[in-house]
Amino acid sequence: MTITEQVAKNIIRKLLKGEDYRIEVVTLINAEFLQFAIDFFKRIVDAKLKSQNITVDWYKKEFLNPELPARDIAINAGLNKKTIHNMFNSSTKEIVIDASNEHYDSLFETIKNLVETEYDLDLILTIKFKGVSVDLNMSESLIVINTLAVKRAELRGGLWSTAGKRVEKPLMQTLCKLYDVPESNYAIKIKSKIVEDADFEREVDFYLVEGKNQYKCEVKLMGRGNPESADAVIARDSKVFVADKLSETNKKQLDSLGVEWVELRSNGGFKRFEVVLKNLKIPHGKLKEKFDQKLEEIFNEIFTVQK
Repeated sequence: MTITEQVAKNIIRKLLKGEDYRIEVVTLINAEFLQFAIDFFKRIVDAKLKSQNITVDWYKKEFLNPELPARDIAINAGLNKKTIHNMFNSSTKEIVIDASNEHYDSLFETIKNLVETEYDLDLILTIKFKGVSVDLNMSESLIVINTLAVKRAELRGGLWSTAGKRVEKPLMQTLCKLYDVPESNYAIKIKSKIVEDADFEREVDFYLVEGKNQYKCEVKLMGRGNPESADAVIARDSKVFVADKLSETNKKQLDSLGVEWVELRSNGGFKRFEVVLKNLKIPHGKLKEKFDQKLEEIFNEIFTVQK
């Protein structure tokens, strides 16, 4: 599950045009989730058909199998590795297995009590695959539904949390190239090492460079008024902050810290980057006409061609 280069292009294009980029991430979440659901249902059919005794143990045996990856075991039990790590301050496979089994047993007991209480309600989930049909009773159906809900939440959290970091390098490169900033006046670093061209999937730090001064840039895709903005800048010692939305409070916080900022979804949007360049004395040119054409040329330059 990654923010692909094509999705990154779409996000950057929308950000620079002051449009809402979130549909791109939502679309990716939907695609990933629906594919997981289809594959999961196929595995449900296979697991139940293989089971000699149709009891709750068929799910636990197949989907909490210690041979599975730790991440899958946690999801199938109705948890995720991040939650387990927060609970136990560790997420080794042994801990994940123990926590998952304990949580699954507790979950099943809760579902069992609920089913006994709601005796007027019946639910049968029928899954057909290659002409073969299996029925899941109410308890089994609720376990499956819960697993799908947890997986959806994991996908959502993972993609939203990484979207900003994944587009940081190409967005900042694009802004620099739109204003003809010389390549000697910006740098990309991985683990404090300057690199000529970082792999797209690697998390990087982006710097504007003026003489001996290196100004760290940060991209944050967040909702208006997020109080984390100033704290994040302080923690990461950033000098330039680029966000899709900023509240007036955010702007005052950043101004008080002496941090240059750009609010992409506002009047003027990305064009405030020219003010940032002037303030930091970074050499640059004027924004060219034929914006869309220039943008495509930049994308062709900074993104690797997908084979």
